[in-house]
Amino acid sequence: MSGGLLTIGALFFLLPFFWMILSSFKPEGEILQIPPTFWPKRFTMDNFAYLFENMNFGVYLKNTLIIVLFSFVGLLLNAIAGFGFAKYDFKGRNALFVLVLATMMIPSQVTMIPVYLILNSLGLTNTMTGIVLPGLVGAFAIFLFRQFMSTIPTELMEATRLDGASEYRIFLQIVLPISKPILAVQAILTFIAGWNSFLWPLIIANDESLYTLSVGLSLLKGQYAAKFGLQMAGATFMVAPVIVLFTYFQKHIIENFSISGMK
Repeated sequence: MSGGLLTIGALFFLLPFFWMILSSFKPEGEILQIPPTFWPKRFTMDNFAYLFENMNFGVYLKNTLIIVLFSFVGLLLNAIAGFGFAKYDFKGRNALFVLVLATMMIPSQVTMIPVYLILNSLGLTNTMTGIVLPGLVGAFAIFLFRQFMSTIPTELMEATRLDGASEYRIFLQIVLPISKPILAVQAILTFIAGWNSFLWPLIIANDESLYTLSVGLSLLKGQYAAKFGLQMAGATFMVAPVIVLFTYFQKHIIENFSISGMK
């Protein structure tokens, strides 16, 4: 009984999502039709084609993918920092880690103006470097990696060192494979943050050639407020990759936690 109610509730909440996807493939006239149709009478890709041919969504997609790519580079940097805090004993480690955690208490909106002024003094405003650089590393990701990697047995690393492995090899071939669950979680969060980047690119860039998909979707809403098919297509294009990536990595998270539990 409870399973049936949960299924009905899930379908009820998923209905707007399915409506958005199906409406993105409808002609504009069918979307405004009364009574409305749920399943398109005629599937069309005109809405998506218009986005890329007339709304520069190809440029926005390229910029967004660049941000996502460098975000994954930052993911590796966060993992290295977390590994250093977890497994290396150096002077001032605890104080530095507390300082890193303290930055989590500062809202990002507070630091935007100082960061903007610094980048402006370096001549990096209105550049892709200025968009990407502030988001390369994050305290929250470093904290998660540090907490997870602290559970990795030090004896395993010592045995690998006795076999002549370098520190880089230990990190790449021992630590990272063991850290697959936290890597999967961080990969999802990193992709979502990069894919949905909106406020900072809008602040740092005044050239439309540097805008992201989220900024483009906002422009679409303002310029084509009455074109519901275009808005549905833009929203679908933004949401679908996130759903696919989450579904893929979710399996890996559950699988790795199951294996860890059996061990």
